[in-house]
Amino acid sequence: MDRKAQERAPIYEALEKFGKMRVVPFDVPGHKRGRGNPELAKLLGEKCVSMDVNSMKPLDNLCHPVSVIRDAEELAAAAFGAKHAFLMVGGTTSAVQSMVMSVVQAGEKIILPRNVHRSVMGALVLCGAVPVYVNPECDARLGIPLGMSIGQLKKTIAAHPDAKAILVNNPTYYGICSDLKTIVNLAHEHGMLAIADEAHGTHFYFGEGLPVSAMSAGADMAAVSMHKSGGSLTQSSLLLAGKNMNGGHIRQIINLTQTTSASYLLLSSLDISRRNLALRGKEAFAEVAALADYAREEINDIGGYYAYSKELINGDSIFDFDRTKLSVYTLALGLAGIEVYDILRDEYDIQIEFGDLGNILAYLSIGDRKRDIERLVSALSEIGRLYAKDKTGMMENEYIPPEVAVTPQFAFYAKKKSLPVEQTEGMICSEFVMCYPPGIPILAPGERVTKKILDYIRYAKEKGCQMTGTEDPKIERLNVLDAKA
Repeated sequence: MDRKAQERAPIYEALEKFGKMRVVPFDVPGHKRGRGNPELAKLLGEKCVSMDVNSMKPLDNLCHPVSVIRDAEELAAAAFGAKHAFLMVGGTTSAVQSMVMSVVQAGEKIILPRNVHRSVMGALVLCGAVPVYVNPECDARLGIPLGMSIGQLKKTIAAHPDAKAILVNNPTYYGICSDLKTIVNLAHEHGMLAIADEAHGTHFYFGEGLPVSAMSAGADMAAVSMHKSGGSLTQSSLLLAGKNMNGGHIRQIINLTQTTSASYLLLSSLDISRRNLALRGKEAFAEVAALADYAREEINDIGGYYAYSKELINGDSIFDFDRTKLSVYTLALGLAGIEVYDILRDEYDIQIEFGDLGNILAYLSIGDRKRDIERLVSALSEIGRLYAKDKTGMMENEYIPPEVAVTPQFAFYAKKKSLPVEQTEGMICSEFVMCYPPGIPILAPGERVTKKILDYIRYAKEKGCQMTGTEDPKIERLNVLDAKA
């Protein structure tokens, strides 16, 4: 990586130059640099709305970049060690879906862990590929799904040698990393592509002492969520591709679903954030990791909580751990993670990333301060003292292996009927059911509804988890395949 070249931010520079041209706008957006919507200009600031502009020759076009956006993408590719980099303004959901649709098509198999984000399942609905799941192992104490076991993966490859690609999470929401280099090598040895959902791994490319990044491991593609740990604006992301991938084809796939009216606020934030990470990422993420280590030590000293880290590593399903992730087990206090999540927000004005049935995740990144960590630790200490109770009768946050009956695409588009949730046992689901965050489906289209899953949904609702994905906003009814169809 050429550090001197990385000092540039072509999109931002072009916007600054354009702002000095005093151009009269007779194009979209219709707010005309904020004049048509003064309340918006007051909320966001004149500088912000003045940079909310349309594609034009001086500013390039995201659908077919030939100048400043092309230059920004080339700088991003160099910074991340990729052959190609694509700026994405539809979030990492869009990046993941474009990635999947670039490597598999209708009827082709893709090997993946079941604890993937809903965006992966959405891609399978869209393109008609067939999922082949490697069910993750589960930590018996923490109740969290782990990484992809190499032994299980080898068995799956042997059973499905015609699969076209392998997808892996790097890392999981909780910070768990699989043996990515071995997975990539196995994929390539068997003529398959290796792709990675790195929504939570942007910092792997710039920090030291962190798990290996997908591009460094030789993966063919990776979806990278710049707006998470990279510091860009929400909904901005990158799609990376290696030397063996056809960049032109990937661009065509991206253009099937990505907007033709790309936000220059998002594009410039990607440009500036890439520059910041390339020039200062090493030092920044060293500080983040140190803050996380400090937080874990303080939280574990409270008693009752367990902030876990690299001590979990077992060389296989937990090959490595992302030290920047502050994942904390809460169930020993008799408190579900979602309960601690709600108390932190409602009683202490602290918003963490998510709480599930047994854990919480506080997302640490480049903007965090030690005093904020101390406030979180203090709040957790007080919550433990005030709210702890007997954990008898509490459900473990376990992974439930799915019973796949038909493909996600078939189930999603098939004739269906709506039934009360409690009446759907044994039927095939035709929609998603998940807690969000983390956005990992409890049920996906094509999977059979079991009693264990129904009990899980019921318990999650009772504990206050934010349930999403169903047509019914109250999650009282569920769409299932009509057996008569």
